[in-house]
Amino acid sequence: MTNTTAAQPPASTPNATSASIQVQGLWKVFGSGKPDEALQMSVAGSSRAEILEATGQTIGVRDVSFSVQSGETFVVMGLSGSGKSTLIRCLSRLIEPTRGSVHLEGADLLALDAKALREVRRTKLSMVFQHFGLFPHRRVIDNVAYGLEVQGISKAVRHERARAVIETVGLTGWADHYPQQLSGGMQQRVGLARALALDPSVLFFDEPFSALDPLIRRDMQTELCNLQLTAPRTIVFITHDFAEAIRLGDRIAIMKDGVFEQIGTPEEIVLSPATPYVREFTNDIPKENVITVGAMMRSGVIANDDFAIDSSATVATALKALLGDRDQANVRGSDGSIIGHVTRQDVGRIFVGEL
Repeated sequence: MTNTTAAQPPASTPNATSASIQVQGLWKVFGSGKPDEALQMSVAGSSRAEILEATGQTIGVRDVSFSVQSGETFVVMGLSGSGKSTLIRCLSRLIEPTRGSVHLEGADLLALDAKALREVRRTKLSMVFQHFGLFPHRRVIDNVAYGLEVQGISKAVRHERARAVIETVGLTGWADHYPQQLSGGMQQRVGLARALALDPSVLFFDEPFSALDPLIRRDMQTELCNLQLTAPRTIVFITHDFAEAIRLGDRIAIMKDGVFEQIGTPEEIVLSPATPYVREFTNDIPKENVITVGAMMRSGVIANDDFAIDSSATVATALKALLGDRDQANVRGSDGSIIGHVTRQDVGRIFVGEL
């Protein structure tokens, strides 16, 4: 996508004042020398290839701005080379950004010295990577408790906390085993437990499930969804899998060539892709499993009918209720009140390609 200015993408943006994470005008330029010329060329609309040829530098992240609310799962989806992993490494300062600001729960991460940054990573922020990074000579419980050990917490206390999170991620009975005795999916659960043991308010995931077999990957996605239901945390999740993004994300950012093409809820992106590039990802997604009744309903209430479908229910769920004798139903809002109605014909539009 070529821009003459660094305009922000179409977005479904919550109130930034209540955000757990706020990112503004973030840039990352790779290569030796001063980045000024590369930045100026990018703002003027030059492509990555043109900038590389002229300066020997590469734009990894280009003027990215977004916010993530407390307890929200914000998914960044992009193909290889899109800049998504560079972005999350900039957020945690594993890579130093070239320009911009990153605030986490009010703290300016880019202004912190090394000691203060380590404290944030030890107490507020944990990361889970694609590669598990487990210590092969340590038992599961000691791998999980490693961050607590670094903090100087006593063995009894850290083992108690580690056993609790081991149970949380579904590894009861495996605490005294070694990583090589576990399957790939179980090892990734250990990695997740290690992050949770620190009780962070923010979690960064960099393609954590991409190396797993499809069935194990789905199990891990379910595990993460369940964890968010029982103990919500602020999550930034990186993936190249659009179906995974749809399943996990409260909101999704589609990234290409270092910029966000679109930010929105799964429903917004599937219903209204902002660019041809975004539309390519939505073509093969079963819309009936993403679009909700609330997006399809009509105004008006069906009188003398106590049956209602939740506005948050998917079209696929609604269709099951409308396949028999019933060809219409009231729609119930989040507060329990009736806010409209939906017909069999309405939901059927999805299946004949009218949406």
